[in-house]
Amino acid sequence: MPFNRGMRKRIAIDMDEVIADALSRHLELYNAEIDPAFTRDHLQGRHLGEAVPEEHRERVRQYVRNIGFFKDLPVIADSQEVIRDLQQNYDIFITTAAMEFPNSFVEKYDWLHKHFPSIPWTHMVFCGDKSIIAADYLIDDHARNFIGFGGEGILFNAPHNMHETGYRRVASWQEVREIFLGSK
Repeated sequence: MPFNRGMRKRIAIDMDEVIADALSRHLELYNAEIDPAFTRDHLQGRHLGEAVPEEHRERVRQYVRNIGFFKDLPVIADSQEVIRDLQQNYDIFITTAAMEFPNSFVEKYDWLHKHFPSIPWTHMVFCGDKSIIAADYLIDDHARNFIGFGGEGILFNAPHNMHETGYRRVASWQEVREIFLGSK
């Protein structure tokens, strides 16, 4: 069911692993603290917390709960430019599961304001269950967020979702551009 109700179509965009590179921060912390040789290649369809030895899993799960984790994450390549271009034709909403990690709220808000100043605060949605999002599309790295979502879910590639099927998939922001704006 489309949600545009006669207006421009809406694209909801997840934050972590779609526009903000949280995995790099996870790996940076894990490499510095536990195993300097661990890379993305070790994930093979799993989250970091599933791929590391059992004795390190709880420590890894705590990283996102630490104050400062989300403060200065790297920006995913081309996301800023493509999102600015998408805003010419679509209503863009950033939808992030900040409620799962309550300490992240201010850091995520400040990060968005710094790196995506064209996104107004009225288009930043800090939520838990993304099925409440009324949009035509949701670009997310977790297929679980498409359950109950009324629009089309588009899966953004991440090491943990490499075995996920059943959804349109994009590997980069240039592929997002092609879907919604055609070639540049």
